[in-house]
Amino acid sequence: MQRIEPPSAAPPGSDTAEEASGRERRSASTGAGGGRRTRRSDPDRRTHILDATLDVIAEHGVAGTTHRHIAARADVPLGSITYHFTSLTDLLTRAFARHVELQSAVFQGLFDGVATRERFVEVLVDLVHGGPARHRSAVLGFELHLAALRSPGLRTLTRAWTEDSRTVLARFTDPDSAARLDALLEGMIMHALLTTAPESRATTRDAIDLTLGPTGRPAS
Repeated sequence: MQRIEPPSAAPPGSDTAEEASGRERRSASTGAGGGRRTRRSDPDRRTHILDATLDVIAEHGVAGTTHRHIAARADVPLGSITYHFTSLTDLLTRAFARHVELQSAVFQGLFDGVATRERFVEVLVDLVHGGPARHRSAVLGFELHLAALRSPGLRTLTRAWTEDSRTVLARFTDPDSAARLDALLEGMIMHALLTTAPESRATTRDAIDLTLGPTGRPAS
């Protein structure tokens, strides 16, 4: 699974050059012993910006995501965005990498303690018929795949995500069935996002059972 690289220019949370300069001017004008307190730097600012970027993508799509939208959502100066990330493409790539890393961990955690085929299938049905948090994750996932159509660099990320998901599913079935099941889940989740007449849980369960076939097994 790809990891988010640390910033190359400065540690996370550093103020921009403009902010630092302003802080020095304020300190000089107020003196060392009093006056207005300077703004404390945010040690998690870079991660905060990445999370805000994902929020903007979920709301506006990649096509509608801008530096200004992200700065407004993160409540940081525009200069902080361009300081920590070399370009909008760089920021989007790293935000998607963070999303994949987090969601891969969430997906794996869904199956903790699953010991029967029946429970395995129910977890997958819940995945398709998830609530708002799952909806947001699905939107971001499909935004990533759409962006990857035009960005070969992102295809490395989507491929790693797919491999991770299929590895988890293969704990309960054979690799070929896991690949078919992964493709089915993606299709059903997309359908659930777009349809005005959702399928019933029973229909979803039947489709998963049929795709899983007789080889499905509890985790060892």
